[in-house]
Amino acid sequence: MKQRFTLIGAATALALLPVSAMAERGDSGHLNVIYWQAPSIMNPYLSGGTKDVDASNIVIEPLARYNPRGELVAWLAEEIPTVENGGVAEDLMSITWRLREGLLWSDGTPVTSTDVAFTAEYCMHPEGGCAQLRQFNGVESVEVVDDLTVTVHFDEATPVPYGPFVTGFAPIIQAAQFADCLGARAPECTEANFYPIGTGAFRVTDFRPNDVIQFEANPNYRDPALPHFATLTLKGGGDAASAGRAVMETGEMDYAWNLQLAPDVIATMAQGGQGVPISAFGTLVERIEVNLTDPSPDLPPETRSTREAPHPILSDIRVREALSRAIDRELLVEIGYGVAGLPGCNLVPSPPAFASDTNADCVTQDMDRARELLDEAGWEVGGDGIRVKDGQRLVLDYQTSTNAVRQDFQALIQQWWREIGVEANLRNINASVFFGGDPGSPDTFQKFYADVEMYANNFSGTDPAAYLGQYLCGNEPRPDTQWQGENINRYCDPAYDALHDELGRTANTEDRARIARELNDMLVRSYTIIPLVSRGRVSARSVTLEGVDLNVWDSETSGIAEWRRASN
Repeated sequence: MKQRFTLIGAATALALLPVSAMAERGDSGHLNVIYWQAPSIMNPYLSGGTKDVDASNIVIEPLARYNPRGELVAWLAEEIPTVENGGVAEDLMSITWRLREGLLWSDGTPVTSTDVAFTAEYCMHPEGGCAQLRQFNGVESVEVVDDLTVTVHFDEATPVPYGPFVTGFAPIIQAAQFADCLGARAPECTEANFYPIGTGAFRVTDFRPNDVIQFEANPNYRDPALPHFATLTLKGGGDAASAGRAVMETGEMDYAWNLQLAPDVIATMAQGGQGVPISAFGTLVERIEVNLTDPSPDLPPETRSTREAPHPILSDIRVREALSRAIDRELLVEIGYGVAGLPGCNLVPSPPAFASDTNADCVTQDMDRARELLDEAGWEVGGDGIRVKDGQRLVLDYQTSTNAVRQDFQALIQQWWREIGVEANLRNINASVFFGGDPGSPDTFQKFYADVEMYANNFSGTDPAAYLGQYLCGNEPRPDTQWQGENINRYCDPAYDALHDELGRTANTEDRARIARELNDMLVRSYTIIPLVSRGRVSARSVTLEGVDLNVWDSETSGIAEWRRASN
């Protein structure tokens, strides 16, 4: 009987494997995985969508990850650098990483520190747009010390230096493959973006955007007994319901990601006996993002992407607060998630020390206060019940991805908003397009050509500093960044930026937690973000699939090398 090991770093893990678990690579045959939000690209630096990050992490890997228990562990690196072991400078101005010896790319060439340094150059290029730029906040330079050693230098003391090259959001890419893909040329490198050369357990053999990806075991993977599967199909498209049925009812698939379904639907599927749901709580928050700029199609893209043209309605905080007060979050949880959800009032819901307790009043729906706020803002109820001000009706375009739970949420929120005099035009967009990051598409969440939009994302690891850095001035997606960037609201507050800088200089854990809570509160109390539900991650695995440990602190595919077919 094969035995499972904890994710504590590949080198240590291999040493701990009992002889009985040492099997030949590919001994489990073929693995079928379904992501109903189909991956559009295999490069997380050109897409912030979880579907694309997870798909790419099957092939490309970081120096370190967080394991399913939220612990930082070495991956491609020999060890985690710290002040105690000399890897982090005592003045906190640099961190030095050393690669494990003998690492090979899937094409058989050696992995070197030049690849690591190039990865930073690729993401930080001033003429490009990097979806994960926040991972490199504060980086001044990356120095190649020798073939296996690289030092990251920061522009100021950085007590928590585990942003660059850490987690599935910041993996190492091969310098030779991406050498001609810097800056504005990055989106043009189709071969590299669809077929990256990696160090992961698998390599891509066929990539069809927004459809299906075929993989085979990487012949140069560092562990000769892994991966257990010889080949892998990642099927994209459909919806969460069909994905869940494919695992738990029909058994066509071995693993289904992100089952954003009503709890009774999941329970019914599980009765099929072919698979079981798995879940865990982390930092995933379903929320409404508010556009602070004018999305009018009459404006040029450069104007629509900046604060140059403030939103004609939503620039008033009273309107934004009214939209939030009108929502019954407890009912949303009941309908959409059951025990896999909690009413959400924070952008950062965990770890507990980082979760603010000052926003709990959002749980109580307050229609009277919502109406008062709109009255105060000068919006008067018209003959059809929709408010009017200076001849303009209070009408908002409300978009999200296509998903049954999200469409249920849209319908409920549309009803609640209408009760306070706000009309919402609903639109849902194919998830592969919405989260795809295609700079040529008008329908991506980054372009945000709507008034409000709804989705969920989370941060890896247990420290939210980089995540909160999304909302710094200058991080907005815009044409000159190929529409990459994470400040999709176009929020900009110098006080927020200054406080985030303070967080970057703060070492004490309690002080870091306090500052992070304050940053969270600035975003939430300004109603730039309207949290709805703190979501547990729910996926499903086949009853014949072993070795799966749902990781909500990093990429969900980070442990895929260990997945295996159950022994008879």
